[in-house]
Amino acid sequence: GLDRGIVFQDFAQLFPWRTALGNVAFGLEMKGVAKAEREATALEQLRLVKLEKFAGAYPHHLSGGMQQRVAIARALAYNPGVLLMDEPFAALDALTRDEMQRLLAEVWRATRKTVVYVTHNVAEAVFLADRIFVMSPHPGTIKAVVSIALPRPRDPLSVEFLQHQKQLLGHLTRQEET
Repeated sequence: GLDRGIVFQDFAQLFPWRTALGNVAFGLEMKGVAKAEREATALEQLRLVKLEKFAGAYPHHLSGGMQQRVAIARALAYNPGVLLMDEPFAALDALTRDEMQRLLAEVWRATRKTVVYVTHNVAEAVFLADRIFVMSPHPGTIKAVVSIALPRPRDPLSVEFLQHQKQLLGHLTRQEET
């Protein structure tokens, strides 16, 4: 539904026959928004993810990180209440992943959208989240809820950041023992 935007981990989520602008405008087109308005909105979202200069580029001309930024812009274009993200940075190299985490934090600051973010990366969870739900395997149940009350922007090398990582790893280790 239009109350939620979704970003997946694989890059195949973009339409290869549409430009970045066309991909971002797609949901608005399906909603029946007039062309001028949907293109203006799409360009605004591309600006938010720092890709306005690539509005005319096709997905195969964009790096993996750029494709994910287009996917984020597309998910935000029709102003959903919640943004669902399923390991969207898992397929990226370490440097691009770090850059994307910082970008997502900036997007959150600008939009204040509720983001439900699935990740197996403990540092990523601490960097992005206000609350982390630690899940158990088979069956998936919530084993712990950890609040992260660190100021933003977060410093991944701070003692407090590392303490939160250690706390989460403790929950994960205990989870495996049960």
